[in-house]
Amino acid sequence: MKSIMNWVECSFIPKVTKIASQRHLVAIRDSFIAIMPITMVGSIAVLLNVFFRDIPTANGYTKFVEVMNPLISINGIVWFASFAILSLAFVLSLGYNLAQSYKVNPIAGALVAFASFIALLPQEAVFTTDINGVATQVSSWGFLNVNYLGAQGIFPAMIIGFISSIIYCKLMTHKVTIKLPDSVPPAVNKAFASIIPGVVAIYVCSIISQVIFKLTNKSLIDIISLYIQKPLLGLSQGLLSVVILAFLIQFLWFFGLHGHNVLAPILDGIYQPALLANVEHIAKGGTVKTLPYLWTRGSFDAYLQLGGSGMTLALIISIFIFSKKKANRAVSKMALPMGIFNINEPMIFGMPIVLNPLYFIPFVLVSVVGAIIAYVLTAIGVIPPVYVIVPWIMPTGLYAFFATGGSIMAALVSILNIFVAFLIWTPFVLIANKLDD
Repeated sequence: MKSIMNWVECSFIPKVTKIASQRHLVAIRDSFIAIMPITMVGSIAVLLNVFFRDIPTANGYTKFVEVMNPLISINGIVWFASFAILSLAFVLSLGYNLAQSYKVNPIAGALVAFASFIALLPQEAVFTTDINGVATQVSSWGFLNVNYLGAQGIFPAMIIGFISSIIYCKLMTHKVTIKLPDSVPPAVNKAFASIIPGVVAIYVCSIISQVIFKLTNKSLIDIISLYIQKPLLGLSQGLLSVVILAFLIQFLWFFGLHGHNVLAPILDGIYQPALLANVEHIAKGGTVKTLPYLWTRGSFDAYLQLGGSGMTLALIISIFIFSKKKANRAVSKMALPMGIFNINEPMIFGMPIVLNPLYFIPFVLVSVVGAIIAYVLTAIGVIPPVYVIVPWIMPTGLYAFFATGGSIMAALVSILNIFVAFLIWTPFVLIANKLDD
């Protein structure tokens, strides 16, 4: 056991910490965080329309829907101003954060990434019109398809944002720039310095896009979606993938590493687009039964992070009922108010759970078991998939309720997971009573 702990402390933790602080991965995480204001407002609009349109319509309350039509229309406008342009907001954010990490002009970096992404988009629209009684196909140039600007474009935006931003940043850091005299105002100097890197980055992306279109007759964004995004999202939807990720999050937390931050490239890079696609599906009039993705980023928070990582809200309850250790009871009393809102650092570092061999098994096991329960019940249709973005501090039960568009069963499943976690934690609380401090 000692040799394993030494390996973890001397080899594993330094390597994982290095990966977690890698600038490109941090930029992905920070970019998703940065667009949270518009994802939240879009989710509020979708959630309101679920209660004002979808649920009443399904139950025959058409008069109510007619009365609420003005508000439903406003929510539609809000969705269009948020989720319909989400990939544009994300690529701007990614370009900004990457440029900032390289300590070069972040505004220019954001604009270069934005322009490079626009260069990928199909700009031709084909539609059928009636000319002298004959259906005729007409094409025109200069259109941007909204389908590419929303959730569907997130993954391509990530890839092109990376390519263009790195080209821009590398040229900037290697001083491949236009140099002006010191007498020139700093703002003008910065703008001119970005010209050559920006031109090269945008042209490289445009050339790649055009070459791929000529070779495949498909846009680069379609190629990325078809051959990279869809396979990764498909792989992420298996039970084994969910269980492995649930295990790894807890495993990293046990050694004092923020599991969610370390694994943010997977959680945000793969499961967040799945959540955004579900939101978009409902906003466009789709039904819960036809949601494209079973497990999304919000599913982890709805069913596994109850009281925080390791479902420590269940541990607090168990300690209040069974623990004879004054120190543990004192820590739990202090941690309870924060635990209700899924903040559990006082429990993780105060008990402590970190590097405490007694708590390793329950700390990891509760999330694995909770993932299996929630996944299976979602797969067989007992509860709907998560399709509304909800703040992670929403208390247990309420998160699942709102994230699934008002499903009472989803709220009950999250409470069931707390009960199961309580059963898993309790034997170890009883064992702790017999151990010396």
